Amino acid sequence: MKKMIFALLVLLTIVSCSNNTQPSCSDECCKKECNTVIETIMTRRSIRKYTDQAVPRELLDKIAECGINAPNGMNAQQWEVRIVDNPEWLKNITEAQRKAAEGTPMAKQFQDPAMKNIFRNAPAVIFIAHKPGHCTQVDCGLMAGNMVLSAKSLGLGSIVMMGPLGFFSTEAGEPFLKSLELSEGYKLLLCVGIGYADEEPAARPRNKEVIKYVE
Repeated sequence: MKKMIFALLVLLTIVSCSNNTQPSCSDECCKKECNTVIETIMTRRSIRKYTDQAVPRELLDKIAECGINAPNGMNAQQWEVRIVDNPEWLKNITEAQRKAAEGTPMAKQFQDPAMKNIFRNAPAVIFIAHKPGHCTQVDCGLMAGNMVLSAKSLGLGSIVMMGPLGFFSTEAGEPFLKSLELSEGYKLLLCVGIGYADEEPAARPRNKEVIKYVE
């Protein structure tokens, strides 16, 4: 009998220790019955400074997969995703845009010695293209939303950008656009920089007054 009781105590100790090794949420989240999805949404920030650490491709694969699982009109999936994590490619497009900006107001941004690439120095960039249609811009926005949230959940920072894409429509940017090998009829819409954050920006206030119930 004593042996049975001892064995039971050992088993309970193992189970207790096992439960204690589970990942925990922030204290604030746990006070409110932790919901990891909501916590990820509320703690995500746009990151504009990244470390030089490369992002493993298995993480980029998972982020892209989360992206294409976004809701989209009629499940037409009229989007394409291209991932660039080649430092040379990012360096070359930055240098090409630097030359194209000479003598224009845009040249000022390239005077920053900390600039390594035009995508906020993110070591990986996910380009999102769409086949212009009634819903496709919304579809791609939802895709990008999935990507930045999944990146956050994987310990990565992210930022959604449109500004750098203007260069692709110029003569100097054409070779880089071609290198993405988009299908005919598809156009770049936005891109998402991904990397390990080198900053922890505070949350910016949100105006809750825009939320109203209609009785």
